[in-house]
Amino acid sequence: MSTDTFIKVLYDFTAEPGNNELSVREGETITITNQNIGGGWIEAKNSRGEVGLVPEDYIEIKQAQPFTSGGNAASLDLSLFDSHIPAPASTAQTSNGNDPWAVFDSNASGGFSNNWAAQPEGTETGETSSSAWHSGGHGHPQAYQGPGAEDDEWDEEWDDVKTSGGYAESEAGEGGAINRGGAHGSSMKIALNKVLIAISFYMMRVRIYTVFQGGEAGPVWAYPDYQLDCVVADPKKGTKMYGLKSYIEYQVTPTTTNKPVNHRYKHFDWLYERLLDKYGSAIPIPCLPDKQVTGRFEEEFIKMRMERLQGWMTRMCRHPVVSSSEVFQLFLSYKDEKDWKMGKRKAEKDETVEVMIFSTIEPEGLPDLDLIEVEQKCEQFNRFTRAMDDGVKDLLTIGNEHWKRCTGPLPKEYQRIGKAFQNLSSVFNSSGYEGEATLTDALTAAGKTYEDIAQMVAEQPKKDLHFLMETNNEYKGLLGCFPDTIGVHKAAIEKVKEADKLVATGKITTSEKITMSKRASTMSYALQAEMNHFHSNRIYDYNRVMQQYLEQQGKFYEMVKCGNNSKSSRAFHNVGRC
Repeated sequence: MSTDTFIKVLYDFTAEPGNNELSVREGETITITNQNIGGGWIEAKNSRGEVGLVPEDYIEIKQAQPFTSGGNAASLDLSLFDSHIPAPASTAQTSNGNDPWAVFDSNASGGFSNNWAAQPEGTETGETSSSAWHSGGHGHPQAYQGPGAEDDEWDEEWDDVKTSGGYAESEAGEGGAINRGGAHGSSMKIALNKVLIAISFYMMRVRIYTVFQGGEAGPVWAYPDYQLDCVVADPKKGTKMYGLKSYIEYQVTPTTTNKPVNHRYKHFDWLYERLLDKYGSAIPIPCLPDKQVTGRFEEEFIKMRMERLQGWMTRMCRHPVVSSSEVFQLFLSYKDEKDWKMGKRKAEKDETVEVMIFSTIEPEGLPDLDLIEVEQKCEQFNRFTRAMDDGVKDLLTIGNEHWKRCTGPLPKEYQRIGKAFQNLSSVFNSSGYEGEATLTDALTAAGKTYEDIAQMVAEQPKKDLHFLMETNNEYKGLLGCFPDTIGVHKAAIEKVKEADKLVATGKITTSEKITMSKRASTMSYALQAEMNHFHSNRIYDYNRVMQQYLEQQGKFYEMVKCGNNSKSSRAFHNVGRC
């Protein structure tokens, strides 16, 4: 590119004051005056004669031309296929249902609740002076302060108006995460048609995701040599607008850089929306933990939210496609505010979203599947995910009921038994008989031991059942995404089934029919790779959590058997002697 080259601007860019940057608007034509600035920047002059720096990624260096495979695909009447695309229901962001951890509530009148109902992230409602979390107007001093620390773009409380409950009774599991209203239905119809008839929108620098044969397991994603992970920790309270608004920010440290960055909940929510838009048609992207109306600055609530954000991030890090994406890497390792803004705008302008993601998937060395096999695989996964969804919900319901019993009536029963033993000891002791002491002391000790057991029973769910329920809750959210994901594949299958009729009526050519079958085969390989990823993670997760659950259960019953301390153990021994 030479001096005085006229270039079209792809995205809006707002200059930072005092940084020698140039504000430009999408579609504007600018003149390149110096290409050798470096660092991803060029010097340009706009139509008003202003000169400044513009990011290279915001200008169009080369026009990418779409290509067709067989015939003039661009001239097809794409409305022929519309009837097979289910229009998404018009809903707000899905929630995870009603949280079963209502037993964690420390204040029934409005204190901490695990119910994730919405609370504006910027008011003091629910804050108490007893919060153990550090407070300060500047957040973490040792990490970059995060997108939005001084960025007005992040000051709108767009995340505050989305309200939802917890997750136990929600129907989000049936609706999935893609069901957002408005234009998504019609845009998905057009995009799926383009994918199937091979109007390929391979833009410059679009990543190709590879699926290859993984042995007996079948098609798998290409996994990186290094498994990415991150730690969400060190929540701190920050303020803005001279202390009028408060928020909690979390320190996120990826294993790739070991350099922490800070993020608020709304930043996690932005990442979720970007991942859902880009990958949701091919990869289930579970919802984030919901918001809370009151008690957002309570220690227990912050701890629970941090734990669930950690679980969500860990699951995203495990996925080879999601974890290697530009937007995810940006979230984990942006360098400064300018880097974040550029990456954020680029992600929001990404056109390879929804079903267009299938145009970036390449089955490496795999033969084309026939339509019958494609349909069989789709139905097989559909049956399994629905059955597992029912099983997970059943375990959540039963676990929730057991949790309530362990923290409610069951400890009270043990306390009543303990009191009864001690009352009987008092009665025996009133006899005045000299040989009574051994028996009455043993009964009293046994009664106190039962009171100790009551406390053990009440505390036990947090040691074992909590982790089992959290894992099931994660999978409930994950499984709730599959109906939409599988629905995209079913729609593609129905389109291919109509190919013969379309060829007969001259709507498409024979070569375009073949292309449609190949595309459906590619989509099927993507679904198989995703299901194999899901199954391998499922086996790992449930093996780990069940081992932990049973180990904690074993420790609990061992404590009950031997006594939770030496006094209790002696008491049982004395009762036996009596």
